[in-house]
Amino acid sequence: MSRQATPHDQEGRSQGGRFHDKVMVITGAAQGIGKRVAERAGAEGARLALVDRADLIHEVVAELAAQGIDAIALQADLERWDGAAEVMAKAAEHFGRIDILINNVGGAINFKPFTEFSDSEISAEINRSLMPTLWCCRAVLPTLEAQGAGVIVNISSVATRGIHRIPYSAAKGGVNALTASLAFEYADRGIRVVAAGVGGTEAPPRKISRGTPEPRNDTERAWFQAHIDQTKQSCLMDRYGTLDEMAEPILFLASDHASYITGSVLPVGGGDQG
Repeated sequence: MSRQATPHDQEGRSQGGRFHDKVMVITGAAQGIGKRVAERAGAEGARLALVDRADLIHEVVAELAAQGIDAIALQADLERWDGAAEVMAKAAEHFGRIDILINNVGGAINFKPFTEFSDSEISAEINRSLMPTLWCCRAVLPTLEAQGAGVIVNISSVATRGIHRIPYSAAKGGVNALTASLAFEYADRGIRVVAAGVGGTEAPPRKISRGTPEPRNDTERAWFQAHIDQTKQSCLMDRYGTLDEMAEPILFLASDHASYITGSVLPVGGGDQG
């Protein structure tokens, strides 16, 4: 027996997708999860502002434009407040509004015991995996507040409980706290703030490195391997997820189908709760 179509079903069928005419800003969109989210959101009708500090973002936008997807490329360093502010201003000016922000910039750089990190390496991890999300939330909120509506999806990690990347874990723990507090503060203004705690992901080789140094000896190789082993051991499914397995929960949280969810961090780690 088929169920009766809901308003969401009817809207999706008549208008061509969950994100028909929605303006979505995606950071870190040049490769990996960010790029896959962009591809899938564009196929469901989103109008995209894709952000990265790498020139590669222009190639991604050209690929999407060839498929008839409305997208612009914005190149900026989101570890700086002025980069985040400029991106949100340009996106709002170009499209007239911003409906959804997906904060995807981040990623561990170094993999070793905590006491082996230098002070500059710790700062680099925090700057990479917390500050772009914090700055972009701050930059987009005035636009969302003026509209009386909007969604922020922060990409966190189940590695908030993990080994040999403690500064990264701390940064993503900060993203989780930011998500919860912003949701509390802005719910009465029509703004939802949620997060996806992603797990280990199988992806094509990165075209641009995160800057992880090559291990110099057997000890450093063992440190690196240990974090991979721990990631799989913590996953009930004993494997990395695919890009699509990461993108779909992120897009669900961004969509109207998640309209009664805010302040939550959804673990997407094959059973690893983070």
